Amino acid sequence: MDARERKNIKKGTKVAILQKQDERSGHLTHGVVQDIIDEVGFHMKGIECKLKTGQTGRVKLIKL
Repeated sequence: MDARERKNIKKGTKVAILQKQDERSGHLTHGVVQDIIDEVGFHMKGIECKLKTGQTGRVKLIKL
């Protein structure tokens, strides 16, 4: 599944996000989607989401 398309991400989906402060290191944060922040249907860097832990970032991986 493509993490750049909003239609592939729903509330409750397990994902790995890249937070703003981790862009240089590439460290991914794993969690469950609480809210989808981006309004657009597609974004080249990934759809921006908020996890249940309160962390925000762009989705890089969708876990099935």
